[in-house]
Amino acid sequence: MTLLVDQNPPVLKKRFFGTILIERNLITSYQLKHVLQFQEKQGGQIGRILVELGYIQERDVVMTLGIQCNVPYIAIDQYEIDQNVIQLIPKDIAYKYQVVPLDCVNRILSVVMSDPLDATAKSDLQNITNCRLVPFIATHREIEKAIHRWYGY
Repeated sequence: MTLLVDQNPPVLKKRFFGTILIERNLITSYQLKHVLQFQEKQGGQIGRILVELGYIQERDVVMTLGIQCNVPYIAIDQYEIDQNVIQLIPKDIAYKYQVVPLDCVNRILSVVMSDPLDATAKSDLQNITNCRLVPFIATHREIEKAIHRWYGY
């Protein structure tokens, strides 16, 4: 049997963060222009600037990053996590990388992270747990609360 492989697979176009915010009606094009000018003069991340200026909330930033990077948002405070799963990631590592394990099935570990694009964190977590990771995203504040709840920080 011969498998036909598409030699030209579709290329996913990365959408700009600001464009996604406008499409979701979270900001206006005027607000984006203002933030980009602010960023050009003073530096910083667009999401942080938008929150500091009061245009959007931290959760809006995280959900938009999730859309942009194809990493689902998880409301971690809605989960009950098995203590055996929590023990897969030591508390100092959970705090260092702002990560909480959710579930582990067949050596596939679902984790909630404030920065699911952090390659160092993902590599370290895979080495520590000997599991393949499936990342989810949540706000920094939500992760801190979950670490405190599950690890006692």
